[in-house]
Amino acid sequence: MPYETCLLMVNCFQQLAQALAYGPTVLATVTSVRGSVPREVGAKLVVDVNGQAFNTIGGGAGEAKVLRQAKEVLQTGHKQFVDIDLSGTPQGQTQGICGGHMRVWLERWQGEAAKFLVQTILHQLHQGQSVTLVTPLDGVHDPYLADEPVSVDAAIAFVETLEPPPTLLIVGAGHVGIQLAKVAALIGFQIVVQDDRPEWANPEHYPQASQILTGEVEGAIAALAAHQNLYAALVTRGYTYDLDALQQLLQRLIPCRYIGMIGSEKRVRQVYGAIAQAGIAKERLANIYGPIGLDIGALTPEEIAVSISAELILVQRGGTGRSLSEGLR
Repeated sequence: MPYETCLLMVNCFQQLAQALAYGPTVLATVTSVRGSVPREVGAKLVVDVNGQAFNTIGGGAGEAKVLRQAKEVLQTGHKQFVDIDLSGTPQGQTQGICGGHMRVWLERWQGEAAKFLVQTILHQLHQGQSVTLVTPLDGVHDPYLADEPVSVDAAIAFVETLEPPPTLLIVGAGHVGIQLAKVAALIGFQIVVQDDRPEWANPEHYPQASQILTGEVEGAIAALAAHQNLYAALVTRGYTYDLDALQQLLQRLIPCRYIGMIGSEKRVRQVYGAIAQAGIAKERLANIYGPIGLDIGALTPEEIAVSISAELILVQRGGTGRSLSEGLR
């Protein structure tokens, strides 16, 4: 699941939780698609007790049809499918000309059980753990969480694994870290900051952070042990801090997707040398990027933050880092 989709999913369930606080809420979920359509399977729309909608399943006449039915489901509680015809064919009533079809499941969520389920989903996603949500399509049973991915006939239930958005652990809360948190948050990362200096690591400097950890780096990394989508940027004030953090990160049972180290080539080589002496296998170093960032001539903390964030996107997307105009020159 692309990371912006992961973030949208978290936002959707946050909106669902807020809506449930005021009364019954309909969750519309795209369960199947065919041909060219505006949204993917799993896309969601929340409709609150007042009929106000949050998120989108593609807009236009198709979404308007879903909204009309959702208001009916709010009243009756009758779970149902809505079929959206985007074929643009002259026969029948179509809702668009994209060329495909979408099937959307509408279900009313309400009560304490629904609130607890949503909070459980959000808690696990914020802890960096994936969640398997099973939505029975029999019109009788309610959605539930499975302990592990399950295989169920698509005609019986809709099963989706919700992935956590990527988390960026910024080790070192100095000038570069402050700017990096701003840019990384904009591109969809949850931000966690570690530094033993509370005068630097605080909400005033890091309003984007979901966690600010002012203890030792070992404890901070241990607190993130269950995160399945962890990135780390080592932007500390010295070589020994880099080495301490890197040793802890390389011992994680769930490998980091990315570890970047700031500093000169000499500083990075010193860290590599110390790691080699510690007997850590070379294959564990595959996800280390040092010196950190892409070569764009960055000098200021703001420019360095852009350079690092560009490398984060490259790792996520699998790009090349080349100029897009290179082939035309």
